[in-house]
Amino acid sequence: MADHRDVLIVGAGLMGAAAAWAASRAGLAVTIVEQFAPGHRFGSSHGSARIVRRAYGDELYTQLSGRSLELWRELESDERVRVLRMLGGLDFGSHRDTAAIAERLARVGAAHEVLSAAEAEARWPGMRFTGSVVFHPEAGVLDAEVANAALLSGAIRRGAQAVHEVAVRSIAVGAGGRGIRARLQDGTELTADQVVIAAGAWVQPLLDPLTAELPGLHALPPLTVTQQQVFHFPRVDTAAPAWPSVIHDDGDGVYHLAGGRDGGSGDDRKIGEHYRGAPTTADARDGRIDPRSRERVIEYVRRWLPGLEPVPSSATTCLYTTTPSEDFLIDRIGPVVICSACSGHGAKFAPLVGELVTVLVTGRTGGAWDVPERFRLAAHAATPSGRVSL
Repeated sequence: MADHRDVLIVGAGLMGAAAAWAASRAGLAVTIVEQFAPGHRFGSSHGSARIVRRAYGDELYTQLSGRSLELWRELESDERVRVLRMLGGLDFGSHRDTAAIAERLARVGAAHEVLSAAEAEARWPGMRFTGSVVFHPEAGVLDAEVANAALLSGAIRRGAQAVHEVAVRSIAVGAGGRGIRARLQDGTELTADQVVIAAGAWVQPLLDPLTAELPGLHALPPLTVTQQQVFHFPRVDTAAPAWPSVIHDDGDGVYHLAGGRDGGSGDDRKIGEHYRGAPTTADARDGRIDPRSRERVIEYVRRWLPGLEPVPSSATTCLYTTTPSEDFLIDRIGPVVICSACSGHGAKFAPLVGELVTVLVTGRTGGAWDVPERFRLAAHAATPSGRVSL
């Protein structure tokens, strides 16, 4: 392993792997360190199904989603893998401003239709709707596990070094705020010009000890970690085409999508409640399925999804790490780049986040895709709580 690198990346989930991919494509010498084995299921980047979409209740994310899809296509071409399954996307619900969503899609040139509930039910038998429904074809499912492996493979092919199953125990800033030194669990010491902390639910514990050396970290917003429940439900007609991905927001933010490998041979439907996670910490999560969540989702299936069997075939958990505004957190203080691009909706943006992180690492600002001011520490300090992720 090289004694000194341009950048050390802590965390090899989707965001860290994407940062390694982008930084290595920019010609930087990269080492990425992950405390768990490849493909682990302890964080936020595992499994075969995450929603990709252009439709957002927020104009910034509608715009950014286009560049992110371009980068996913580049990754698929470069690594000769399929990470996207474009089935389309549907949005509806009393807390979903479908008119505004349609307007934003039109503004970025994304094809879409606005349907009545009856029209949507006729087109997608087995689902029920209410109010107006927005359909757009630039949506579907991201295979997170395959994407993560492809990002890492692309980075390694360009010279990045990957270290798994060794935790970073401490990070220290060099004299005068220049460079960093990281000590690993096995006693190894790594040095780099900069460090990217992209460790998901472990971001805050890694940053807290650095506040004395980097006072700007006092502006770090509270990062709430929650354990989310997801369930898979068998399809009644397994021969029928897979449904589009769905955002149905009547307050709890229910989402569902084709489950892929995690759904077994029948491509069982993955269903979750975006706003119903239980507070936890990265190390205290217990992985237990909340029976109340299970009953709520079963009742949801009975009411809204008659095309599914109302008994889940499997259930699992994952972690969200959420800022008060649900905006991403991407900024740099001295040689430390913070990358907490989660809030439960970051997976689809991973390759773009990698580009934004690389902009901060290289200092090459002024391009087409600089870090939005909303993602900076100062903006988080001034922004009240709110919902942008749906």
